[in-house]
Amino acid sequence: MHRDTPRVVIVGAGISGITMAVNLRNKLQHDNFVIYEKAGSIGGTWRDNTYPGCGSDVPGHWYSLSTEPNPYRENYYVTQPEIRAYWEEIYQTHNLASRTVFNTRVKLVEWDEENSVHSLTLEDVVSGQIMQTKAEAVIQAVGPFASPIFPQDIPGREKFTGPLWHSFHWRHDVDLKGKVIGVIGNGCSATQFIPIIAAEPTTRIVNFCRSRQWFAVRGNYHYSEWLKWAFAHVPFLMYAYRSSIMIRSDLLWNIFSTNSLVSAVFKKILTSYIQQTAPAKFHDELIPAYPPGCKRLVIDPDYLSALHRPNVDLNWIGIQEIVEDGVVLKTGDKVLLDAIIFATGFYLVERDIAFCGIGGLTLKQYFESEGGAMGYYGTVFPGFPNMFTIVGPNSTSAHASLLFIIETQVSYVLKLIKPIIDGKVKSIEVTQKATACYNTWIQKRMENTIFLSCLSYYRGDSRKGGRNTVTFPGMIALYWWIMRKPRWDDFKVVGGEQWFYQRRKVALMKYALVALTVSTIGYSSSLLRRVVAELKERFLSGW
Repeated sequence: MHRDTPRVVIVGAGISGITMAVNLRNKLQHDNFVIYEKAGSIGGTWRDNTYPGCGSDVPGHWYSLSTEPNPYRENYYVTQPEIRAYWEEIYQTHNLASRTVFNTRVKLVEWDEENSVHSLTLEDVVSGQIMQTKAEAVIQAVGPFASPIFPQDIPGREKFTGPLWHSFHWRHDVDLKGKVIGVIGNGCSATQFIPIIAAEPTTRIVNFCRSRQWFAVRGNYHYSEWLKWAFAHVPFLMYAYRSSIMIRSDLLWNIFSTNSLVSAVFKKILTSYIQQTAPAKFHDELIPAYPPGCKRLVIDPDYLSALHRPNVDLNWIGIQEIVEDGVVLKTGDKVLLDAIIFATGFYLVERDIAFCGIGGLTLKQYFESEGGAMGYYGTVFPGFPNMFTIVGPNSTSAHASLLFIIETQVSYVLKLIKPIIDGKVKSIEVTQKATACYNTWIQKRMENTIFLSCLSYYRGDSRKGGRNTVTFPGMIALYWWIMRKPRWDDFKVVGGEQWFYQRRKVALMKYALVALTVSTIGYSSSLLRRVVAELKERFLSGW
């Protein structure tokens, strides 16, 4: 590595970490970085989630990097194996193996204010060895779906004598034929794998549901060979098609607005879809009372159709506890089970990494002091210099591709980190005032949305928080617009005051030039109008 340049550490070799590494190398020509990955391979959530039917509910051509299109996708929606293969190819193409350390967990990141450097504590997850290293900048690229939830109000997991697991770590060694399977949860993961395992008629499934979900038609289709050829060879066609998907998706933002006509129409469409697709006996239990979009929509992977199967049943009573041979319901009745699968989501805020900023303040303590996770543009936090996050608070979207958000944030981080890499500044830290101002704006916009009309992971890990800490309250085009360039007045710079002053001087000169140009145009227009008026008067008076 180039030891004469600042060192960058990327935490996580999932899609965010790989995207960051590719852009560091290609756009900033910076090669002094290392990726620490606690697992033995890349892929993040698309490595860990291997349950039957796993895939993205975002169109495949949009769930990819804008710089790495794949014109040969077979279907509109892509599966987990396809997604993982796509990222494996990018990883190999950009030769990132030489910059990756596997089986290494980042346990602690501490800011050394005196030396403007991070001290990192690492653990070899195989040997247990503890190691130390340093870096001028740290990029937290651990995805939001990395820590599975086992609901605390369902005790007794340790009592169950059969196989029990979370869908996040699927047990491929367990044969489900001839067994009674209890599936706890009915969100996106459960609705993907239940139709697959239900296809075996000897497998009986009892789906224990707690909350209702809105379902939308999936509309998957196969790309023809000629179209794939056209995507690969016709200039700009692939880009135009990808852009059209983005525009159509972004226009859906209006469904999240309170008392929106679009939302009302959308609700009727989804209600009709559920009534036409699911068994009539389940209609009253399935159709939610809250508006569509308050929870993440389920793009139906034939789950509603699977409810017609005689080996699939729904249970809405609620689980009191897990016992040795099944579950006891809140009515006192017991349901005998051979295996239990939790499909109960993930912690989005909790991380197994401790970040310590100025004065020893941890990121967790900062969130607690603010009443929940919050940051500046979902990317940086006051009190934590040279620490950047991909997919932080209020940066995801309820209606669009996470890859677009990741690319937008990576581009923004590159602009922030460049002066550090170039050695022009020692540290950059967002101000508390700027962060508070930004979040006031976020929550003001949130008042006009439906996100607090139900309990969901949008409201934090408790699902009951007083504000939405996950999604951005607007079109992703707006998110891209506000992040297209840093507002340097919102940051404190150490060791680069001259650079910072020069940037402000250049910015002021640009503003002055614009003002001068506008004034000149305005004066010229006014002068021209006077000349035209005078000529007109002379013409009418016969000179």
